Amino acid sequence: MPTAFVLINTEIGSETEVLNSLRKVKGVVEANAVYGVYDVVAKITADTMDKLKETVTWHVRRLDKVRSTLTMIVIEEKS
Repeated sequence: MPTAFVLINTEIGSETEVLNSLRKVKGVVEANAVYGVYDVVAKITADTMDKLKETVTWHVRRLDKVRSTLTMIVIEEKS
C-alpha cells in the first residue's frame, strides 16, 4: 500500500486548526504536531500511488493555513 510522510509548515499559531482539518482527510492515518523546522507530520496511505499523490496535492496542500509541505514517499514497507 503506497504510504507517504508529509512534513507541513503552517501559518504561525494555526497548528491545531491545520491538525484538526488534516485528521478529517481520507487517507490520513496519523497526524501529529511536532517541534522543530516543521509544525505537523502526517502519515498518509492510499490504494494506489495516483490516489496518494491526489490526496497530498488536492487535499493536504490545499488546506487553509498550510504554507508549505515536504512529502517523503516510502520506498518499501517491511512487515
